[in-house]
Amino acid sequence: MNWGIIGTGWAAGDMAAALNAVNGEVYAVSNPHREHTDDFAAKYHVLHRYYDNAALMNDPQVDIVYIATPHNQHYELIKQALLAGKHVFCEKAITVTAAEFDEVAALAQKRHLILTEGFTLYHMPLYKQLHQLIATGKLGTIKMVQVNFGSLKDPDPRHRYFNRELAGGALLDIGGYAVAFVRQFLRDLNVAATSVQFYQTGVDEMAGVVLKNGHEQMAVISLSFRAKQPKRGVVSGTKGFVEVNNYPRADQATVTYTADAHTATTTTMTAGASDLALQYEVQDMERYVTQGHDDGELAMSADIAHLLNEIRVNWGLRFPNDK
Repeated sequence: MNWGIIGTGWAAGDMAAALNAVNGEVYAVSNPHREHTDDFAAKYHVLHRYYDNAALMNDPQVDIVYIATPHNQHYELIKQALLAGKHVFCEKAITVTAAEFDEVAALAQKRHLILTEGFTLYHMPLYKQLHQLIATGKLGTIKMVQVNFGSLKDPDPRHRYFNRELAGGALLDIGGYAVAFVRQFLRDLNVAATSVQFYQTGVDEMAGVVLKNGHEQMAVISLSFRAKQPKRGVVSGTKGFVEVNNYPRADQATVTYTADAHTATTTTMTAGASDLALQYEVQDMERYVTQGHDDGELAMSADIAHLLNEIRVNWGLRFPNDK
């Protein structure tokens, strides 16, 4: 299928490389900065270049628009692409607010278009095996999920990571991955407790979040933007637990069975390859378009968007142009 990429940053570059690997080419790229667009097109062998996003969206040969811009631009670009009749694959966070998400999700449904969010863990083969394992009951009843994500970002207040104007902060940048991991295993979640440390620009630098549901299940999340943490998730049941390192693109998990308080056996599960994460995304997106539905992916993103919104409301954190 013909993909049009909006944006020319590192995420767009990684996706262009994946598209070349899967489809053998990238159809189009767009960026108002002519030099950036030309350099990107030359580097990634892009067939067509546009210096206006609307022109790319209105190209009748474009099937799927991939959006890789700062968070605060996603909502408007998604709307424009859907109104132009394009399927949309948008980087996370798909929108800044839950109200924006609900609007674009309804628009996609109304126009019978696929809209998905760039969480690689949605597409990693390992998670299918983990769900199958849990369904067997070998881990017992799942009771708790613990998940960490910490990055050590340069403390530049002007960079999008810390810029309030660009909807910066750890929650929308890396927190979505943590909540997406939790949502793989738990449903019907609400925010039970949060604590946040703000950066000097007013965005969240680090936070702890507790989620609970009515099924006696809990999730504990730790996020940081100025302190490195392992990307580690643990799913704990009454008969064992699973540890997943590098969970956004994991291809391996350690399973520990705890038959009683004194004995334990450990095994390793492997599936897929971390290096192919974006290629899995491309393949699944094209499959969604072909089959006419997204295997429930947007519904999962809806839960994540509303949880992130609820967390931010608890903090009293608002961004310019919040809807």
